[in-house]
Amino acid sequence: MRIYIWYHMTALGAGILLDLAVGDPHWFPHPVRLIGAYISWLEKKLYPEARAGIQRDSQLKQKRGTILWLLVFLTVMAVTGAVTAAAYLLHPITGIAAEAMLTCCALAARSLSSESRKVEWILIRKDLAGARQALSMIVGRDTEALGPEEIIQAAVETVAENTSDGVIAPLLYAALGGPVLGFGYKAVNTMDSMLGYHNERYESFGKWAARMDDVFNFVPARISAVLMILSAGILGLFSKVYSGKDAYRIWKRDRRKHLSPNAAQTESACAGALGLRLGGTHLYGGVLVEKPAIGDARRKPVTEDITRTVRLMYLSECLAVILAGGVLALIPAGL
Repeated sequence: MRIYIWYHMTALGAGILLDLAVGDPHWFPHPVRLIGAYISWLEKKLYPEARAGIQRDSQLKQKRGTILWLLVFLTVMAVTGAVTAAAYLLHPITGIAAEAMLTCCALAARSLSSESRKVEWILIRKDLAGARQALSMIVGRDTEALGPEEIIQAAVETVAENTSDGVIAPLLYAALGGPVLGFGYKAVNTMDSMLGYHNERYESFGKWAARMDDVFNFVPARISAVLMILSAGILGLFSKVYSGKDAYRIWKRDRRKHLSPNAAQTESACAGALGLRLGGTHLYGGVLVEKPAIGDARRKPVTEDITRTVRLMYLSECLAVILAGGVLALIPAGL
């Protein structure tokens, strides 16, 4: 048993490094896109009235949404488990390689960094329309009317929130249960992003997807916030821009100021670390969504704040790796 723990730790480390090196190339058929296609196909089968505009009983829609969730979650775990097991049966090296590739696909640190920094680079060139377009690729809010400071704020928010959703949470699940749990989590997260909306179409059908995303992210979001506070303290030793003390203060005060029980955990830590005010009311699909402000506006956002948030993300990931590696190394040798 112990040898498989070492195989797993090797694959986990390789997968993390692979994500940092190559990320998610646009030409690569990413498994999450396949999960998304599967969700869309099941939605058409289980919820055909959505396209026809037919009204159905909310309890029936919720039951069908729950069935979709179970089918996607179990299918993704079963397929990932089968692929991983088959690879290890061929040879340990094949198994490690397959697990590393799947772990890489479950993480989003490099792609999150690249896409957010693209917004920063375009803003530096004073191309406001281009920055809005680039931002629209990584945020859910409407970007057509955003000014430079609002664009920076939105990019900082999405990096901060996805430090948990796209980096720390899948890393911790992959460390705990390999690609099976790692991709099980990605399936949960993808279903929430596609179905978990508070609107007429998905309020009932996507209720279970939204609720389970909250459950799966509850512990990782709080671990991510603590790691981000520690990261702010470490970076504060080298730059006065970061403040671990304020990261903790704002996190303690504002961590519940969000429609989601988890999203404000890392957003509040980031807001405090950088002395920015995040959150607030914005348009989503033409609908004005009111959200409380997070953090204190000690200063105005500047383009470099995007890169500063990315540094917080990377250091938080590094601390998460140390945490996960330490826990795995403590597993008794007799197992």
